[in-house]
Amino acid sequence: MENFLLIFLAMFIGYFFKITKIFEEEMAAGLNKFVLYISLPALILLQISKLTFSFEVLIPVIISWSVMIASALIVLGFAKIMEFSKEITGMLMLVAVLTNSSFLGLPIIQSYYGIEATPYIMIYDQLGVFLALATYGTFITAYYSATSKVTPSIIVYKIVTFPPLIALIIALFLNGVKFPFEIESVLHTLSATVVPLALVAVGLQLQFKLPSHELKPLSVALSVKLIIAPLIAVLICYVFAWETLAAKVSILEAAMAPMITAGAMASMAGLAPRLSSAAIGYGVIASFVTSYVFYLFL
Repeated sequence: MENFLLIFLAMFIGYFFKITKIFEEEMAAGLNKFVLYISLPALILLQISKLTFSFEVLIPVIISWSVMIASALIVLGFAKIMEFSKEITGMLMLVAVLTNSSFLGLPIIQSYYGIEATPYIMIYDQLGVFLALATYGTFITAYYSATSKVTPSIIVYKIVTFPPLIALIIALFLNGVKFPFEIESVLHTLSATVVPLALVAVGLQLQFKLPSHELKPLSVALSVKLIIAPLIAVLICYVFAWETLAAKVSILEAAMAPMITAGAMASMAGLAPRLSSAAIGYGVIASFVTSYVFYLFL
């Protein structure tokens, strides 16, 4: 219960700071950078190094990529049927496909399954969603935007310089190594900042206003991201009879709101920025309900 209280309180603080202009919305970028460069790497080093390797570790990777590929194909189908513009289609290919697996997924899923779920959350995020953001996301932004282009060197650079991924690689090499008490204590302190700072940043970026003519693509974005995507994950687990914690974590990750970074990428590329911000705002709120429904189902 206290985890959910923290989630709502931190997001409310961020949104309150936004509407009262105590913090400018740009402050969210600074908070996100602190989380990405310091807090998340500390959490990854702390948790992944304790992970026992088995096939179960691969389950989040398999589900994350399967869900994203299927979601992208479904979005393309909706875009063609509903004759969405190239701009809106590009936005949907980012926001309706990439999930908020760390900033939102981490606190919500920990609320349901405890700290034991953390390694699977990190694997789903880093080996699934982040790699997709760096490769697929970069390509989609370039393809649907008239102002940017993508090269293999850009994609490789984004991957090899991303701090959480670097921390993941280091943690894998240090698997089974016991950190000295002093180092573990520092990592605990830094990793504890992930949830409050990330959620305050989410609150700072919430956007709810939207013209009526954009409700149709918004409904597609949220339907695919919050309902269809987790149902795909459920189907995969059912087919392969996966009922482990890794499988349950992966299903809930698929049920999370659209990825905030994906929305920011769409906005910076000029792909329906108002619509992408609204999809993030409404998606964050709705995901509390949809993820809880899937949790009860599991």
